Amino acid sequence: MGDSAVKVLIEAFLDYLEAEKNASIHTRLAYERDLREFTRFLEDSLALSSGGAVTGVKESDITAFAANLHVTRKKATIARKLSSIKSFFAFLLRKEIIKKDPSALITRPKVEKRLPTVLTVEEAKSLVEAPQSNKKVNAGEILRDRAILEVLYSSGVRVSELTGLNLRDVDFSEGTIRVLGKGGKPRIALLGSFAIDALKRYLSFARKNALSEEPLFIGRGKKHITQRTVQRLVRKYTLASGINKTPTPHSLRHTFATHLLDRGVDLRTIQELLGHANLSTTQRYTSVSMERLMSAYDKAHPRANMKAE
Repeated sequence: MGDSAVKVLIEAFLDYLEAEKNASIHTRLAYERDLREFTRFLEDSLALSSGGAVTGVKESDITAFAANLHVTRKKATIARKLSSIKSFFAFLLRKEIIKKDPSALITRPKVEKRLPTVLTVEEAKSLVEAPQSNKKVNAGEILRDRAILEVLYSSGVRVSELTGLNLRDVDFSEGTIRVLGKGGKPRIALLGSFAIDALKRYLSFARKNALSEEPLFIGRGKKHITQRTVQRLVRKYTLASGINKTPTPHSLRHTFATHLLDRGVDLRTIQELLGHANLSTTQRYTSVSMERLMSAYDKAHPRANMKAE
């Protein structure tokens, strides 16, 4: 089984991810890059020669690949690539293409979990209000950007959910948007008054005659705005607002959840609003909130850092 045969197996695996796991295009591309890199390593090390077979890959080949990565890659990157490899061989085992999974006993390096970037209320306000202009030439774009930032912070939706919105997904009377979450699972996200007002201003100025099936936020060619464009505009307005942090669109999701938790909203409610399948995913925000609480205490309490006599 040569290189072309391995390529066929990888394609079959990617098709499986799309059809049965509802994996996004970005997820599939990441898996493909990881498996292509692994395949090239095996070819270079002769573990997978032109006459060889993926069925002949051994545990030692995978550990050698990981050791080679250790020289130049971070633990998080190595862990992700090993996860891709393990998923691939688990797939081959289920399809009975291999009789034994060579990656079964491979462990991924422990990655220190970093707390997500969270903005303060003042920082979030500065960021979402940063899009301003007196120039009529770009007023539509400015209004669009303001609406995007307001919706991200107000609803806590993922950037992929935001970029997939159409006009018909907005219900102004209820103050909600209908989004498609992970795995194509629909849910209703809530909008605050600032987000609703920003959307109305954007639509009345730049999208007066738009049809309900058209994208809510448009980019080039009147198509859905891309995730990359949203990432760029968050960076742009972060600089404009003078915030001394480097938030991403996902940071506004973290900020949304943390601010709700800070104000007493229970985890189950936040879980529903975020569209998390498991409560354990939502519980990480308690660590963020506790860190903020302790920091505020240390700064404010007169005896927080005093040494006892």
